[in-house]
Amino acid sequence: MSLVLYEAEGRVAVITLNRPEARNAMSPELSASLGEAFDRFEADEKLWVAILAGNGRVFCAGADLKALSEGRAAGIITAEEGFGRFARRQRDKPVIAAVDRPAVAGGFELVLGCDLVVASADAAFGLPEVKRSLVASEGGVTRLPRRIPANIAMELALTGDTIDVYRAYALGLVNVICEPGRAVAEAKKLAERIAANPPLAVRAIRHCVIDGLETTEAEGFAIAARLSREISQTEDFKEGPRAFVEKRPPVWQGR
Repeated sequence: MSLVLYEAEGRVAVITLNRPEARNAMSPELSASLGEAFDRFEADEKLWVAILAGNGRVFCAGADLKALSEGRAAGIITAEEGFGRFARRQRDKPVIAAVDRPAVAGGFELVLGCDLVVASADAAFGLPEVKRSLVASEGGVTRLPRRIPANIAMELALTGDTIDVYRAYALGLVNVICEPGRAVAEAKKLAERIAANPPLAVRAIRHCVIDGLETTEAEGFAIAARLSREISQTEDFKEGPRAFVEKRPPVWQGR
């Protein structure tokens, strides 16, 4: 059985954690498979957006504690790419989390590593590491305070409690709420909306937003100006105005 399922449809790849019998807990083997899937996605210029999902009753329950107790943490968290070879991965293309069930601990950190989140009414989010005398060091205590008010992030990190999808949506963690079982389908709709745009511009804008959060306003303007100049040298930059004048849909080439 494949630990990670990989499906390509049009411009969109769906990458699914497939260890449901273990609540998709991250083992060294699952981490390696997930990393390979995202290597494949990033290398395929025909694919512009990815969706990260999880089979079974849990999106991802975090690290496989049995593997940790056996001293195999190195395969679960890598120095360069982090938890699941995804949490700290340097990448260019947007990724949408499709969360149909609870995403906790490292599973929540996988979600925080994505750019957008679609979640069903059965989803929940939490950082229970503190309950086991652990630190949510793969994005939980770092990214969460940048996504939601700091005092709420502190509450989640210090109590280890979970929140339901409605509170997560109200806090801005979730972009779209859907019916149970519909997370991937709704994520595909969002992915198609993104994939309708020129891919190089999408990637540049993604970098502008992410880098802008970590810099001063002046530095953010400089980053945006540099990337804008780079985009102005592409074929897609010419195609946009040309298609508008010719009153036809643009045909993006990604170059």
